[in-house]
Amino acid sequence: MRRQVKRASATTVAAAAAVALTAGLTTPYAAEGTPTGAAAGASGHHRVQLITGDRVLVDAKGQVRGVEAAKGRERIPVQTFRANGRTYVLPLDARRLLAEGRIDRRLFDISELSGKANRAAQAKGLKVIVRYRGAAAGARGEVRDAGGTKVRRTLKSLNAEALTTPAADTAALWRALTSERGAGARSTASGVDRIWLDGTRKASLDKSTKQIGADKAWAAGYDGKGVKIAVLDTGVDQTHPDLKGQEIAEKNFSGADDAKDRYGHGTHVASIAAGTGAKNSKFKGVAPGAKLLDGKVLDDFGSGDDSGIIAGMEWAVAEGADVVNLSLGGGDTPEEDPLEAAVNKFSAEKGTLFAIAAGNEGPDAGTVGSPGSAEAALTVGAVDDKDALAEFSSRGPRIGDGAVKPDVTAPGVDTTAAAAPGSVIDEEVGQNPEGYLTISGTSMATPHVAGAAALLKQRHPDWKQPELKGALTASTVAGKYTAFEQGSGRIAVDRALDQTVVAEPVSVSFGVAEWPHTDDKPITRKVTYRNLGTKDVTLDLAATGTDPKGKPAPAGFFTLGAKQITVPAGGTASADVTANPKLGGTLDGGYSAHIVASGGGQSVRTAAAVDREVESYDLTLKATGRDGKPAPNAYSFLLGVSGAASDFEEFPHDPSGTVKLRVPRGGYVLDSTVSVDEDDAAKGVDALSRPKLDIAKDTTIELDARTTKPVDVKLFDGAAENSFAAMSYDLATEEMNFGSSLAVPSFAALRTRHLGPAVGEGLTQSWAGQWTRDASSEYDVVLGGKVKQLANGYKRDVRKAELAAVRVGLGASAPGRTGGVWAIGELPNSSTVSTGPAPQKLPGVRTLYVSTADKARWTFDMDQYGGVDPDGFPIQEAAYSLGKAQLFAPGKAYEKVFNTGVFGPRVGGDHGLYRDGDELYGSLPLFADGKGHAGGSLYKSVRTTLYRDGKKLVENADPLDGSGQFTVPAGDAAYKLTTSVQRDAKVAGVSRRIDASWTFRSKRATSATVPLSTARFGPKLGLDSTAPAGKSMTVPVTVQGAAAGGNLKSLYVYASYDYGQSWKRLDVKDGKVTVKNPAKGKGIAFHAKVTDKKGNKATVSVYDAYRGK
Repeated sequence: MRRQVKRASATTVAAAAAVALTAGLTTPYAAEGTPTGAAAGASGHHRVQLITGDRVLVDAKGQVRGVEAAKGRERIPVQTFRANGRTYVLPLDARRLLAEGRIDRRLFDISELSGKANRAAQAKGLKVIVRYRGAAAGARGEVRDAGGTKVRRTLKSLNAEALTTPAADTAALWRALTSERGAGARSTASGVDRIWLDGTRKASLDKSTKQIGADKAWAAGYDGKGVKIAVLDTGVDQTHPDLKGQEIAEKNFSGADDAKDRYGHGTHVASIAAGTGAKNSKFKGVAPGAKLLDGKVLDDFGSGDDSGIIAGMEWAVAEGADVVNLSLGGGDTPEEDPLEAAVNKFSAEKGTLFAIAAGNEGPDAGTVGSPGSAEAALTVGAVDDKDALAEFSSRGPRIGDGAVKPDVTAPGVDTTAAAAPGSVIDEEVGQNPEGYLTISGTSMATPHVAGAAALLKQRHPDWKQPELKGALTASTVAGKYTAFEQGSGRIAVDRALDQTVVAEPVSVSFGVAEWPHTDDKPITRKVTYRNLGTKDVTLDLAATGTDPKGKPAPAGFFTLGAKQITVPAGGTASADVTANPKLGGTLDGGYSAHIVASGGGQSVRTAAAVDREVESYDLTLKATGRDGKPAPNAYSFLLGVSGAASDFEEFPHDPSGTVKLRVPRGGYVLDSTVSVDEDDAAKGVDALSRPKLDIAKDTTIELDARTTKPVDVKLFDGAAENSFAAMSYDLATEEMNFGSSLAVPSFAALRTRHLGPAVGEGLTQSWAGQWTRDASSEYDVVLGGKVKQLANGYKRDVRKAELAAVRVGLGASAPGRTGGVWAIGELPNSSTVSTGPAPQKLPGVRTLYVSTADKARWTFDMDQYGGVDPDGFPIQEAAYSLGKAQLFAPGKAYEKVFNTGVFGPRVGGDHGLYRDGDELYGSLPLFADGKGHAGGSLYKSVRTTLYRDGKKLVENADPLDGSGQFTVPAGDAAYKLTTSVQRDAKVAGVSRRIDASWTFRSKRATSATVPLSTARFGPKLGLDSTAPAGKSMTVPVTVQGAAAGGNLKSLYVYASYDYGQSWKRLDVKDGKVTVKNPAKGKGIAFHAKVTDKKGNKATVSVYDAYRGK
């Protein structure tokens, strides 16, 4: 079977060329790891859970730092790569399931999993949806018995279950969902059909009713009476006068406590669809006579998980909804996701019409989101009041098959509708006029269509999804846009009410016409016109085509088999529609058309499209193992560098070791691996890479593991064990930056081969390894540099003289803790590589001998653990990062210290508060350690409050060391921000409580830094954050932020020995104070007041800052 490689549209080629693939490597130790949690804070890293049980270390910028293997998975190779802004971590035993579409790619998408919404949603465990084959009682039982796995929802419509599995039990779930298929490859277990991430979806953010002809429908007596519209959104505020009495049922499927609309999106949407205009008739909805089913599927912040949305669909259908409005969505993939499956199923089996937002990711092509991408959905783009297409409105074609989407457009720019008082959107936008909000989005366009469908349903009570969708798409008003931009056009409900003839299908896809086009044959499809009326209708047919550049298609490109047809009453008549790709000349790409059938008071518009394949060729990859036999355990990645190809794609080889692809002409990077056993990299992994692959003809490439050469990196210390190894390469060209990495247990398992011609400039290759000898030291090496081509094997001896010794002090904020340090190395123009920690008792010292050759730079991350979870993973309590990578000199000794007091706020560098428009946002690490390393810690309680001109504006339980954000009024005002955070005594015996405040003035601005300051205390402490009891000690006090340096007006420092009940002012001399250390086991508290020369103030109090010993 030959597989088609995805192509970019003309508007997305530039984005596709900006791909960067970076290396994240498996750690060299067994099952050590930590859960993602508040401990990550501002340290620069947190954990992301994979369904395989492995965990991924991600820094503050979203870059992968390393992968922690689950117990029993230490020998499975892992590849990490980034493409088009997405970062993926793929254990090799999951790759075949991924390529076969059995498992959701999002489960390995670190950008998706580490996003704020998903991290919150997955805080109590990994959420997945599992679809079964038939009853599958055995499979269901095994899945439910996988550790702490719990069934959150049963989704009968999909024969599926929504599951939550604690992080510690994901490896058990993986074993229950999959089974061995030989040589380490895995398949879904018997009875298991598909595995999806239960991902998050978000809400897709007076003249409009007249614009679509609703006023004429009302005049004709149609207002939606007797029709049920389900609004599945953030809830609906029934107290608004325009919605009072409209709602007949409500149910909460979100993670919120109740069905109240605290976000404001659902109320606005419901008002557009069915608001009565009781408060202001100017803002009456499209179908004021319809009744509402209020399904809250999105939480108080506008997000919801897939399973909750599907449960809402099931409820709406059971309640008899005629139309379901979904003004929500997320990214689409070529595979069918659970929301698309549910929309298609309910549409076909129940006749329910789903009006769904196309999304707000325009103007690029191929941006229609899911579930608007569902075939059965009536997918809605947005236009303004002049019928001009909104720039934000998502465009087609649909990802995967190039089909026409959206189906129609509707008004969605500056739409005024009901406000939910006190909601998030109400606070952000403000009411104008009172009781109403004006916002834009395909979310606003969609309820126009849902309301129009209700009017049509009232006119034809027996009509269901096919007729309603057919009439609404057939009766549209044409815009000056392609079918991929507007579908058939902007809806016109007044026309739809009189529509008795509809087209089937509502849009026509001619598929792909293969290059070359000199021998193309005309492609013919039928359009069937169905007459739902009582009189025969004669229609005149015409077709208007558009080429990929938006200009008229060549004459004869789209033709019709008849100029006129007669459709009998209650019957059908068909006409042939033909696309002749041969006539496209030299211009390849997506051609679209609008077919118009008019007559007898009817006008039926149908969108059509054909993909005239760009110059393309067959690419055949044949893999052979080390034993000379075909290698089914081969896997290839292909990335388009130049030409029409976009994104990356992964391809498993078939049992004969072969994969056949159809690829556009252009430049590619081919990255392939051949494994002896996918479950055990120690048995051998061969990396065959062709970073320069130009396709200009049919091509066959032999991937022969027998031609690879061994990698032999030897350390001077023969007694040390090589416990981790990786090979990486990076390629920088004018079109793109690309990198690839493969991690294995040791260099002995790895062999490599460069395929094809030398690259020349822009290619670097690196080799990373870790050796361990005892419990207190390790060797971390990264080698390499610029090359003309990749190495066929590699040999290098690492000498003692080229290493630097970094003595790392690992502090403990409480007794009985363990911890570890990550060494993260990088070479110029190369990917970052990480060697994992070997957990040890805290406090303690670990010496890292790091390589200095080839301009290697190193940074370090440190974790503190408190016990282990049921699967043996350490529980992360605190995390700190050195920050920017540093150069170390060979033969020299260095010292770094982490996780000692005095802990406190840090301001400066990447940390502070910023103003952009009406948003205050930023990150303020409150528990930066005594050396100033940004970090975070688990906390017991937190209270953050923002005042404006003395009045409380916001109060919440969110720490400022994450990603704080406040929406504030535009005008100039005096602000005060306060926070108080307390740690549990089990986590920290020192610096347990921190209070801080900042006062400043602010007004609307673009990317302005808010003038915050803080004081930091730097006594010389032991690794347990203690000092000799009763002794006098000098404590340096450093001012950071706006008051630093010559900007300081005043600094006052106080100390307390009774937990802040009384304070003694200390003299500050040359940036230092002198204190008497507390008695043995007792603590000292510090308090500082800082004022800069512009009058901005800050205070900080640190209780039990350190203790006497």
